[in-house]
Amino acid sequence: MTIISHQHRFVFVAVPKVASHSIRFALRPFLDDNDEEQVSLFVRKRIERPGFSSVEHGHQLAREIRDALGADVWSRYVSFAVVRNPWARFVSYVAFMMRHNGLFTSDPQAAMRRVLANPQNQSPVHFRAQADFVTDEGGAVMVSHLLRAESLQADFDALCKALSLPQVALETRNASEHRDYREYYDEELMQRVAERYRVDIDLFGYRFDGESNAGTSG
Repeated sequence: MTIISHQHRFVFVAVPKVASHSIRFALRPFLDDNDEEQVSLFVRKRIERPGFSSVEHGHQLAREIRDALGADVWSRYVSFAVVRNPWARFVSYVAFMMRHNGLFTSDPQAAMRRVLANPQNQSPVHFRAQADFVTDEGGAVMVSHLLRAESLQADFDALCKALSLPQVALETRNASEHRDYREYYDEELMQRVAERYRVDIDLFGYRFDGESNAGTSG
């Protein structure tokens, strides 16, 4: 759900399974015909730029968007993304990918272990670390604002104020069906997910209990 708004001079970098559709639906009323969107769920829109029109999803990396826009335009626009506790995001991913076969519903931990044991069978976009979407070639965060899923409404309100946009109540869209993520983990599974998404944990300062060592940037 990449959004490039030339009217309001912002770029939304959509990290998979992190409120992408909620943000898109909130921003849609403020976009005009010259603004650009890449989305394949609910509606199909394509950004006619190199690296966009040939793919079906709307989860481009920040550095891919920068290269398509040009570094000068990228530097002048406000760029933002939403990040999420990696353990919570992994539960959401597994529940989403197994929503039709019932495996997560019947045995969540077995489903989660199966996903971790077979990375080659996972969606190369949705299974990817969040850090990949928001960092440059050297691994540094390159978006100007990082919003947190755990404080999303407050962070989004602050972003809208910075963009001189009206504040909008976010709606839940395309959410996976599951309980609190902490209910699905034992110690071994918690450590395996930590190993898989160590870069997210270190970069964004998350801990398993949902608290974060780092605040929203911007």
